[in-house]
Amino acid sequence: MHARRVRPRRAASGPRRAPSARPQLARAGADLFEIGLAHHDACLDGPVIQAAYRRALSRGNVLARALRAVEHAAGLRPTVVMTYWGPVRRHGPERLARLLADAGAAGAMVIDLPDDQSERWQAAAKDANLSTPRLVPRHLADIGLATVAAGASGWLYAPASTGPTGYRGPLDVPALADFTTRLRAVSPLPVVSGVGISTPALAERAAPLVDAVVIGTPVVRALMTAPGQAPALTAAFAHALNPYATTETRA
Repeated sequence: MHARRVRPRRAASGPRRAPSARPQLARAGADLFEIGLAHHDACLDGPVIQAAYRRALSRGNVLARALRAVEHAAGLRPTVVMTYWGPVRRHGPERLARLLADAGAAGAMVIDLPDDQSERWQAAAKDANLSTPRLVPRHLADIGLATVAAGASGWLYAPASTGPTGYRGPLDVPALADFTTRLRAVSPLPVVSGVGISTPALAERAAPLVDAVVIGTPVVRALMTAPGQAPALTAAFAHALNPYATTETRA
């Protein structure tokens, strides 16, 4: 059996109450935090994540705020950073990898990593002791899957939907099952899914197919509009993924 984990994703500089929410999210069942480094052209994200990024960008000092968020989150749970190539290019792959590692990040996923920059980013991350999860587009042929997987460490991210983050339509579960089977044929890395897993019921359906699930937009939406509801929502996802596990953190 694969371990089922809920990994709430958040923009690094979100609502002012967000930092105090992290301990509650951890106690509610989050095994890992994913911190988003805000970018003005978040083309693979939907309106909720984009709005969180705009809020972060409007407050300025985005990298400094993100590093503080990583440091705080990493004190609670293992933490990875999700970003686009734009911020990596702007700050420099080697410098950014080191800053993220020094803040306590365990890994960083560049979701639109250009093919011609892959080796440089992998080398920078390896030197900083960061894992490099990779988002894998479902349309790739098997040889393309193998190429992407060869440059990944930590895990492979298999989107449950071909839409942007925040997609709330039906999921093609057989298609996700086929995709994860193809990924496991080319790599021994764990397979993680997200994008479109918008309810605990959908998380429960996806759970048998993957090793972990990233819950992004639902948690970010709650943090932006009703922060007090975010822990209960996280607990509901955690229970769907781990129906027999406690959601309390024990000392």
